[in-house]
This record gives sequence, C-alpha cells and structure tokens, in this order.
Amino acid sequence: MSDRKTTVPAVRSTKRRNGAAPMVMITAYDEPSARFVDASGADMILVGDSVGNVVLGFPDTLHVTLEMMEHHVSAVARAHPGALIIGDLPWMSYHVSPQQAVESSARLIRAGAQAVKLEGGQNRVDVIEAIVNAEIPVMGHLGLTPQSVNTMGGYRVQGKSIEAADLLRQAARVVEDAGCFAVVLEGVPDDLGATVTDERSIPTIGIGAGPNTDGQVLVFHDLLGMGNRQTAKFVREYGQIGTAITEALTHFSDDVRSGAFPASAETYGTPDELKDHLGS
Repeated sequence: MSDRKTTVPAVRSTKRRNGAAPMVMITAYDEPSARFVDASGADMILVGDSVGNVVLGFPDTLHVTLEMMEHHVSAVARAHPGALIIGDLPWMSYHVSPQQAVESSARLIRAGAQAVKLEGGQNRVDVIEAIVNAEIPVMGHLGLTPQSVNTMGGYRVQGKSIEAADLLRQAARVVEDAGCFAVVLEGVPDDLGATVTDERSIPTIGIGAGPNTDGQVLVFHDLLGMGNRQTAKFVREYGQIGTAITEALTHFSDDVRSGAFPASAETYGTPDELKDHLGS
C-alpha cells in the first residue's frame, strides 16, 4: 500500500507548459502487476481493455465484457496503489444510452476504479456529460481508437490529412467541454499531438502521439517484452522479461527431469517415529 496518492484534480491541473513534469501511465491487469507499476512511481494505472489482447488471448478489444473489466479492476485495486486507477469502459458498455454508460461506469467505480476512460469525440458528448454529472471522472481517448478497429479498417495512424487533423482537434475541444479531465491521444502524427496538447487546458496522455504530450502511456506487457504479437512502432521494450521467464521455467523443467529438484532444501524431513512406521 502506497502513502502517495494521485488524484483526479492533480492530474487535471498537470500541463507541461506550466512547468510540470510529464505524467506516467502504465497498464496493469492484476494485483502483482499493479504493485510493480505503483512501485515504479507511475502517476496512473490504466486497467485497459487491452487486457483482451495481452492477457486473455483475444485478437482485439471487442471481446472484452464489462464483467471482465470489473474482475481486473478489482484485482488491481487490491494492491492499494497510490497511482490513480482508471478503468476502461469496454465496447458496447456505453454505446446504447447515457443511462447505460452511467451504470457501467458505476460498476467499475464500485470495483475499485477512481475514474473511467472511453473512446470517441463528438458522438460521445451526451455520454461523457451524463457520467460526469454522476460525479464520475472521465478520461477521453481520441485518434486510433481500438474499439473502432473495424470502422478504421485496422490499426492505422489517424489524423494524417488536414481534414482529419482538424476533426481530431475539434474532438479534443468537445471532450474537454463535455467534462473530461484528461484525454489519451493514440496513433497520431507528432505535430498533431503537440498542437492538441497546446490548444487544450486538460492534459494529454500520448501513446504514439509524439514526445510533446503531457504524459505517456504504454502497455505493461509490451514495455517489458512479454507480448506475443508484433509491437507497434511507438513501443519501446525496457526489458526482456518474457525471455527471462522462459529461461527460468526451462531451468525448472530440466531440474525436475534430472532429479535436481526438489533437493533437501525444498523437502520436509520425516520424523524418526514416522520413519519407523513407514519402514523407511
């Protein structure tokens, strides 16, 4: 349990142009990963619907349900991190109506999140306003929005044309006006990320949006080299934990097959009386 506590107002007021250091957000999906992320000093933990890709083996995030997100949010919350816990609203948990969105958000808050994140701009204004009016903080998500993978025709960089860039700039203004306390910018040209960051009073958290956003986020398994898929261009691997895990498990397997494990250090001794009884 951490004594350090990151709050929504603290995040809301953090802008690099005012001299603040860039914020750090890392995904986590269970109690151990949340402990590791919090120990690193990260400001925010995103319990992302990316759990579908990197933990549950789905090809995309569209298979993730609200029940799955509740499960993983509650696991992260049991680490009692000082980092702000943000729960992703999965596909079709906020698309039907503002009432559905509020009810879905409340379920993630009850599971242990302190804020929720959703994708979309102008088409999500009524939803964002309803959730915020229910006293639940909302983080936006613009650009490459994985829940729209079928509409976008794949995971493609967004905002590359003048028209598309202006639409994204407008969307950022709209979600801020609707009440978002921060917005994720994913998969957009670096200058567009910088422009949106400069134009908005809420902080931007970049993932593939260049170095000039107010913070950065990466997926836990990607930055540790634990993924089983081709990583995106914007990912930097800071460790090869997957390789280390495989080596350790292989060593264990070899020791079992050779008889080197368990040794006396890993074995409970038998009392003499029981030895006699067993005829050992």
